[in-house]
Amino acid sequence: MYKIGEIVSNRCLKGDYFQAVFYHPEIAVKAIAGQFVHVQITQMSANILRRPFSINNTDPEAGTVQITYKVVGSGTEVLSKLAPGAVCDLLGPLGNGYKMPADDEIPVMIAGGYGTAAMFMISKLAKNKGMLLVGARGDADLILLEDYQAQGTEVKVATNDGSVGTQGFVTVLLEDLLKNPEPGKKYRFYACGPTPMLMAAGKMLCAAGRADGELSLDHVMCCGVGACFACVVKVKDGDTFRYARSCSEGPVFTAGEVYYEN
Repeated sequence: MYKIGEIVSNRCLKGDYFQAVFYHPEIAVKAIAGQFVHVQITQMSANILRRPFSINNTDPEAGTVQITYKVVGSGTEVLSKLAPGAVCDLLGPLGNGYKMPADDEIPVMIAGGYGTAAMFMISKLAKNKGMLLVGARGDADLILLEDYQAQGTEVKVATNDGSVGTQGFVTVLLEDLLKNPEPGKKYRFYACGPTPMLMAAGKMLCAAGRADGELSLDHVMCCGVGACFACVVKVKDGDTFRYARSCSEGPVFTAGEVYYEN
């Protein structure tokens, strides 16, 4: 008999970035790219709030769910120290994920930092392995690139400090592709990363007539099921906006749905 949420492996990728694999057959079978799991770290008895993590990968046959995370606070610090056999309470898969590209479409995944984790399953499951445009502050924040390349995805990098690839933001790479698409190619756009990057990418996609591009507007999700309204984002509502719950109505929205501040 298996334990729901039992850790199979939990390892450091580089620096403060870790990758944990949980045994949870139900989530492994149902999850799609862009969805997330809400993890309650049972070892933190004094803190009952769950923590949202994008689903990085699944193995339905093995019944496992993989997340990639950065140690940024007490919760992820405790999680990073859990050994195989430890058990966490997983709720999921939650949220609305990305729509997979058609067989004749080339997925273009625009990632900021560990936004690479949320879109990996697009590349994994798509017929055309597509292109990853990734931006980070420097080499220390570039993760999972080898995983994308191993399955045939073209990877282009931009770093703020110029230590790897093009110097600048990832939107520099997106702008170049939008201005110079390869003739005859049908692209489908996806993005995940910090909010300023997503807003910039969304505006660029809309201006280029690609309002169907999808953005993952994941925020701090306290409940994960749309009850607490702590994770709202602005989406268009006629000439103005309304607040949408990113955990239940998103986290994935089309670029054309998002309300952009001037």
